[in-house]
Amino acid sequence: MIAIRDARQEEFAAIGELMVRVYAGLPGFPGPDEQPAYYSMLANVGALTERPGVDLVVAEHEVFGLVGAVVFIADMKHYGSGGTATQERDACGFRLLAVDPGARGLGIGRRLTQACIDRVQQLCRSKLVIHTTDSMRVAWGMYERMGFKRTEDLDFLQGELPVFGFRLRTDTAGGKRDE
Repeated sequence: MIAIRDARQEEFAAIGELMVRVYAGLPGFPGPDEQPAYYSMLANVGALTERPGVDLVVAEHEVFGLVGAVVFIADMKHYGSGGTATQERDACGFRLLAVDPGARGLGIGRRLTQACIDRVQQLCRSKLVIHTTDSMRVAWGMYERMGFKRTEDLDFLQGELPVFGFRLRTDTAGGKRDE
């Protein structure tokens, strides 16, 4: 059984370690030596929750413990990325989705993404914004199957790394997604 819930403060360090391990292991993704500030942010991911409306959501397996996490942002001014995402109105976002490599294929990424979609609908917002990179192509397919659309106006460069934006439009009245 896998539970999706808000992280507890005492779990922040372990979640940071998970995120560093996951992102450092992505083929073609810059490593800690190339982007030390980014990896410092990952290691200290719990600090992001000090911003209003920012939650750290985890997936906990009954046997293996914490196997995934994502940062949900209710107010885009706290999104903390490059590009135009922080200017989005009537939107929420999520960043830093990470699933332990040993737990991939269990639907954890999808469940964490759905938890973020559910929060957007609870907040009656019309959009959910995310970013990803070429190193995360497997996740692209999942996002697109869930209704996200590539949105070039959200693209930016993180150093020399191209970062690609996606947007999901939600029908908050009926709880259904549309374009």
